[in-house]
Amino acid sequence: MIVEERMQTYINSLDMGNTPFLQELETKALADRVPIIRRDMQSFMRMLLALKQPKRILEVGTAVGFSTLLMCEYGPEDMEIVTIENYEKRIPVAKDNFRRAGRESQITLLEGDAGEILKNLTGTFDMIFMDAAKGQYIHWLPDVLRLMKEGSVLVSDNVLQEGDIIESHYLVERRNRTIYKRMREYLWQLTHSPVLRTSVLPLGDGAAVSVKTGEQVYETTRTIGSGEQP
Repeated sequence: MIVEERMQTYINSLDMGNTPFLQELETKALADRVPIIRRDMQSFMRMLLALKQPKRILEVGTAVGFSTLLMCEYGPEDMEIVTIENYEKRIPVAKDNFRRAGRESQITLLEGDAGEILKNLTGTFDMIFMDAAKGQYIHWLPDVLRLMKEGSVLVSDNVLQEGDIIESHYLVERRNRTIYKRMREYLWQLTHSPVLRTSVLPLGDGAAVSVKTGEQVYETTRTIGSGEQP
């Protein structure tokens, strides 16, 4: 936990919650150990949707469709969402949840590897929500930026890795070191890109919120993992 537990409990106690259907989905997802966005991140997303009023959203990482349906519920009525999921067992569950919520007409679910799908997407999105394989964020970034226009918002979830991100490379479990290196590089790219303005927030497991400020060509300026380690 990256925010002290008592403070987190207090902040969550102020939350008004979601619709009964979303609360039902959240309860089942947690019981089934399906990762979904945390309470404070849900509150932040509701606020951001009200502020930005996005008409077209791209979500990378559907899972069972909880965050997809949260965005449908609290975004504009005419909003459309394209969401990508690669885990075959969760795809039919997400589709059933979309049907039960009566939101099928708003949602396009693309099945398969996000890296390949992103390469073939065209047009632009008002908001992009990244919540999939954390070690792949850095590889997807060029296509994500291509799909953004000036003023588009990119929200990247789970970027602080339960606090591991600030630890020395040698204190991180060996199996997590590749993700650790790639996420540090991803955050460096977000905060140093000439086309983005980014704030990294201690929400949930960390969220980076980026706004595209121009249409310059995106170029990677460092080699992955080349940043200094504390």
